[in-house]
Amino acid sequence: MRRALPVVPAVVVPIVAITLLATSGCGIRATTVPVDVGAAPSRVSCDTPEKPGTQNGVQGFRATLELVCGSELVGVERVVPVPEKKLVRDPVALVAQALLEALERTPTTEERDAGFTTGVPAGLTAGAPRAGDPAGTVRLSRKPEDLPPVALSQIVCTLAGSEAVSAGPGPVVLGGPDEDPPRAWECTDAVRARPESVPTLGEIVRPTSS
Repeated sequence: MRRALPVVPAVVVPIVAITLLATSGCGIRATTVPVDVGAAPSRVSCDTPEKPGTQNGVQGFRATLELVCGSELVGVERVVPVPEKKLVRDPVALVAQALLEALERTPTTEERDAGFTTGVPAGLTAGAPRAGDPAGTVRLSRKPEDLPPVALSQIVCTLAGSEAVSAGPGPVVLGGPDEDPPRAWECTDAVRARPESVPTLGEIVRPTSS
């Protein structure tokens, strides 16, 4: 003898049909199996490494290098080796050369893990001012305005933070290898926040008449 099946209210049928149409219409099958989409993207920490110690047998000085992290400039303290004086005799250019070489180097493993990079191209050098240039002028082996904006921002802000190059808060005077007069470049909050869009051409600096 067959058992009578329970009576399903007629109103349930349309609801079930609508549910089936909704799940089939979107092309996604319902599943109860967890889906692994990978780890969530992590942000760079931009944590500056601890203060470096002086390396034995290496002459150097402490300086703050402006590296790129999270699309901004972030200062990292380092002990910068001094280049050979026979290569650069001018004291200001000597310090500038050391800072350029430090900026050109690939950041350390610890710095890279924290998100730091550099955009300063290799082979860039600093030279002494030409006759008629203002005191403290640094002549680069490439015209400053021809450098990538991020690289120029790093250089300007790094040199501006060096007491040996910049006498105090204010612009840095940079020139190129040609006869064009040098220009004044300033490290501002806008430069540090958006180094890829700045700096613009600084003002031409001419020697004051005595």
